[in-house]
Amino acid sequence: MEINDLDLVVPKLGESRIPSPMSGVNFVADDAHVLYHGNLKTVESYQKAGKKPPCFEMAGPREKIYFDPSKLKCGIVTCGGLCPGLNDVIRAIVLSLFHHYGVRTVFGFPYGFEGLTFRYGHVPMELNPAKVQTIHQQGGTILGSSRGPQEVAEMVDTLEQMNVGMLFTIGGDGTLRGARAIAEEVERRKLKIALIGVPKTIDNDISYVQQSFGFVTAVSEATTAIYSAHAEAAGARNGIGLVKLMGRHAGFIAAYATLANSDVNFCLVPEVPFTMEGFLRALEERLVRRGHAVVVVAEGAGQDLMGMSAERDASGNIRLGDVGLFLKDEITAYLKSKGMETNLKYIDPSYTIRSMPATPSDSAFCLMLGHNAVHAGMAGRTSMVVGYWKNEFTHVPISAAVSKSKHMDPKDKLWTGVLSSTGQPREMI
Repeated sequence: MEINDLDLVVPKLGESRIPSPMSGVNFVADDAHVLYHGNLKTVESYQKAGKKPPCFEMAGPREKIYFDPSKLKCGIVTCGGLCPGLNDVIRAIVLSLFHHYGVRTVFGFPYGFEGLTFRYGHVPMELNPAKVQTIHQQGGTILGSSRGPQEVAEMVDTLEQMNVGMLFTIGGDGTLRGARAIAEEVERRKLKIALIGVPKTIDNDISYVQQSFGFVTAVSEATTAIYSAHAEAAGARNGIGLVKLMGRHAGFIAAYATLANSDVNFCLVPEVPFTMEGFLRALEERLVRRGHAVVVVAEGAGQDLMGMSAERDASGNIRLGDVGLFLKDEITAYLKSKGMETNLKYIDPSYTIRSMPATPSDSAFCLMLGHNAVHAGMAGRTSMVVGYWKNEFTHVPISAAVSKSKHMDPKDKLWTGVLSSTGQPREMI
């Protein structure tokens, strides 16, 4: 394999010299790391080349911290679309700051980065254990959210004027890029403000992060929609259940929901191209053979079939065409031309899923993400996100996390498993 220099070094504000107020915990040493590559042959190839294999810094509480908790003020923002677990992460950060470190001033800035820009007139919310006591039981975010960039200089002005020493940014790719820009401006001004990201992407498409919060809940809720689609399809002659799920550029939710429910017959994802002719022909054959079919499609699949849009949303993302409605019309027209009676039911549970409270498994994951975000910030780390890799929580530089998007590999075991479960052709061209 080609040996490259993957920079996974996390920036620090300075040397940590203050003894941690935490006790009775296993502190993590600064030289504790998690291998990026798990394949022994890959690791050996680095060693033969005289290079250290890429490693993530392991997350966790440090014995010495950088900030004096009695003087520290912190802030939290949530940005982008809603995602199960947002309130869980907010709660975990607040409780960790208060109970692990004794930090008493935590601001929640309303509506994402808007809350850091004076022109909107948003008033920061003071967060404490009483305020966040039950928020994990509800979906959404108590802080509100927004999309789109703001003036970096204005946001840093706000942090400086309010004497905020640590900002937690909970969001996806656009949010992390914004956090990196804030960190760069902070460094330019020679301020001591830590920027800690908690990666929020329901699509699970952030690089160097094995799993993001909300994903498990999304898959769980998606299976409910698939159960309904299958019941509708099986209950009618030539019945078709069509379910559109989240996944702009990565089909992880669609793939895992398909594996969780063996009733799916076609799984369409952005990473695997198909033609309408190939798909419709395979669907017709399925109906002739079995009398019903369930189709799951990720929202970013088949965009080339509808003509790519030039419009972008407030986050800079290309506006997607509605592939669900497109497929619904195409399927209906095609089967009608074949003289086949069909009964198609279309289900789009996307916004229902996004606003759900997290499942217990996701809630536990959110708690650990929030705690490790606080530990990282208190130890003086900055311009980083809390990751999860090979069942360990890690520190990932923002520069690495936003360097590329994570996608499914059509040649890997996940997609092979999907093909085995659905029985769909490997290629529908």
